[in-house]
This record gives sequence, C-alpha cells and structure tokens, in this order.
Amino acid sequence: MTHLDVIVLGGGAMGSAAAWELARRGRDVALLERFAPGHKHGASHGASRNFNVAYAEPAHVALLVEAERRWRELEAETGARLLDQVGIVNHGDHPELDDVHDALEAAGIPSAFLPPEEAARRWPGLRFETRVLFTPTAGRLDADASVRALQQASAERGADVRHETPVRGIRVVDDDLVEVETDSETLTARRVVVTAGAWASKLLGGLVPLPPLVVTQEQPAHFAVLDTSFEWPGFNHRPGPGDDWWYSGVYGMLTPGEGVKAGWHGVGPVVDPDARDYRPEPVQFEALRRYAREWLPGADSERAVAISCTYTTTPDSVFLLDAVGPVVVGAGFSGHGFKFTPAIGRVLADLVDGRPSPDVFHLARFAAR
Repeated sequence: MTHLDVIVLGGGAMGSAAAWELARRGRDVALLERFAPGHKHGASHGASRNFNVAYAEPAHVALLVEAERRWRELEAETGARLLDQVGIVNHGDHPELDDVHDALEAAGIPSAFLPPEEAARRWPGLRFETRVLFTPTAGRLDADASVRALQQASAERGADVRHETPVRGIRVVDDDLVEVETDSETLTARRVVVTAGAWASKLLGGLVPLPPLVVTQEQPAHFAVLDTSFEWPGFNHRPGPGDDWWYSGVYGMLTPGEGVKAGWHGVGPVVDPDARDYRPEPVQFEALRRYAREWLPGADSERAVAISCTYTTTPDSVFLLDAVGPVVVGAGFSGHGFKFTPAIGRVLADLVDGRPSPDVFHLARFAAR
C-alpha cells in the first residue's frame, strides 16, 4: 500500500494547479486523472479561455491579481506561452460596470470606459451599442497548454502524475488518514484534494455536505474570421431589453488558428457527465449563429464549428473551496474559474496546510440558506 502526504483527484486545471503548488512546498503528492492526457470530457480542454478581470467582489479581484502573477511564474518555469494580454471589452446592459471599474481601480488593474463609436473604430469586427469597459491587461489563456505546463511543472518538482487512473472510492479513516481506491491499488494519504469537476458529486457523495451542483453541457462554437485588420480582444456582452431571444450573456475571444469563439453562458442541457452526446442543442446553436450574424461583423456566422464542454455550477455561481476533515474540495467553478487557476491551486494547498479559504468560498454559506 502506497502512503503519501497528499493525493489530488482530478487532473484538470484546478487539480494540476494544486499539485504544482503542493510540489513547490515540498509535499509528497500524487495527481490522479481518470482520462488520458489532452482528453475532451471535462471543462479544462481547448485552446482558449478569457482572462477576464471584470469583477467587483474583493476576494475575486484579489485572486485575479495573484493569478496574473502566478501565470507568469508558470510560464517562466516551463517556457510555455499561456497568457496573451490582448484585452477584453465588456458591454451591453451591465448595471455593475461602474462598481467593477471602481474595484479594479482600487486594485491597480487598469480599465477605461469607451463610447461605442470609439470601440467600433478600434475593433471593427464587433458591434457596439452601449458604452464599453475596456480592460487592457485582460486577455486569453491557452487552456490545453496551461494544463500541460502545470503537470510538467508538478512532475519536475517531484509530483507523481498519473493518467488513466480512475478512482473507485474514497474512505475517510480518521482526521489524518484517507484511503483512495483505484483499479490497481489502494493509496493512503494524510489529505485528499478533490477537484473532479463534473464528477465531484459522484466522488464525494456521503463524504462532504455539498450543495446541489448542476452539470451542463455547454456548446460554444468557433466562427471563421473575416476581419484580421485588428487584434481581436476578448468580449463579454450582456443582453439588453430587446434581446429576449438571447439565452444568456455571451462571452468570446479569438482562438488562434480556429476562429472567433463565442458561447452562451451556463444554459446548456443538464447532463450526466458519463452519458453525454457531445452534440450541440440545435435551437441554442442557431441562436448563437444569429448572435454572430448580428453582433460579430468580423466573423462568418455560417462557418461555425461547435465545441462541447461541461460547466459545474453552484447555486450562487461562486466557487466552493473548503475542507471537511482531511478532505479538501475545489468544485463548482460555474464556467468562470479557469482564469483563476494558479491562485486557486494556492488556496487548495493552503487548505491542505490547515489555512482557511476566503469566507465567500466556504461550504457554510449554503447551510446558512
């Protein structure tokens, strides 16, 4: 029987970040991932994610500041290029933008309001009808490369990174001993970190009083680029009073070599992660084409390649980062967690070491309801 200090279950972005931080602290850590490297079954694959800094809540803003620094540390350690700071434009019916601007200014993150006419001149591939909050140090992350870099850095610092190692059960023996059963052996550890994405409820049922975690199959798409005369920023666009055909706000960014990515946020069909069809829901997909046709003049709405990923969403769309006995949980990233990845790895490592996470991420907030 193999005994370790920490076992991390789930080798997507968050688990890989936790393993990297724990290995940097000299912990004896194993990272167990159910699928092969580069798989497309969860929420951490693909070539692009927005590094959107438009948050007003203090704990999130603090994590953003930390995450930018840690992304650069990871790039320096591995030689990978992960974060392109091409900026992001936030526009539409967004009543909180003034609060966001004030919070970013207080944190030293640059942002500026632009009238729609100026935004249209700078970024002619997008259409604007309202003022725009431009955040120049925001941008996009290469998701696939980020997970590879985190696992590379973890292994180089001594972590045991294992793919194609499904976990069949977790048993808490006492406050400092957990057993993890795989197909080939039972491992033991002082702490276990569970970052299993859409499978969190399946792995943690009965061990941790989780809130309802809703797993949806999201269906963004890459639209062929028509206008390459400017550098595409990322974008977040909120619907206005006349946009009753929208399913949600829209997010997007240029994915180099693949097109302009755009998607509805958190409104895909509810699924069992072990029984997905990976096919776009046709009505939502056609509405997304309509969005591209009306709001992305620099992209071709008729040339679209659908993508499939999962969201795992908490009741308040805020992450769950907490510990119950020897079990540390990172779950419910609700479709907006990737940008924070290396900072969340630090929070999870702190929980392993007995230091609390910020109150806003605690399990207790659900019990209070």
